[in-house]
Amino acid sequence: MSTKKELYRFVIDYFTRTRPVAETELQYTNPYELLVAVILSAQCTDKRVNLITPDFFKRFPNAESLANAGVEEVFELIKSCSYPNNKARNLLGMAKALVNEFKGEVPSDVDLLQRLPGVGRKTANVIASVIFQKPAMAVDTHVFRVANRIGLVTNAKTPLAVERQLMENFPEELIPKAHHWLILHGRYVCIARKPKCSECGLTEVCREFKKLSKDDKKKGTV
Repeated sequence: MSTKKELYRFVIDYFTRTRPVAETELQYTNPYELLVAVILSAQCTDKRVNLITPDFFKRFPNAESLANAGVEEVFELIKSCSYPNNKARNLLGMAKALVNEFKGEVPSDVDLLQRLPGVGRKTANVIASVIFQKPAMAVDTHVFRVANRIGLVTNAKTPLAVERQLMENFPEELIPKAHHWLILHGRYVCIARKPKCSECGLTEVCREFKKLSKDDKKKGTV
């Protein structure tokens, strides 16, 4: 692609055709449940979180019930996920803050969300994007990797730098969906160790693939 605009146009067209439905794989029915699930998902698979949350939500169906729980009780329900001690404390702190500061309702503002224990910028952007359809770009490891590999961002060494460049170049109305496009592409195609380039329709424009192709040519393997 000769310009960044053309690159984004190609990527948007590709995902529009191949992933017309792009949404979170976390299971939830309301903002509170998604907030719990996203906190649990830090360095943990969505599949594992979805095994944990049904029993969790039966025991703690809302912020009020969770705010009155004990840390050991929460730990027992989430102990199969990563870092259960920290997450148990964060979930309790989050629930108490929701009850005391927001009347039990999950706020839509990214800055207000980040006042909740266990909620960083990435989590806040997920909630704002998925629940409230705001133009917020959550950058997890998948988004960071895919954006850099394809070349959607330039010299972006931090999640915030990636977020800003993606926000600048994706049309505002597509940002919530684009977030999931990149996550799902990173999860199932452009995986970390052995990307499935043979299954990817973006190799024509992918910066990393072109780099790999040149290296292979030098080695005489292609």
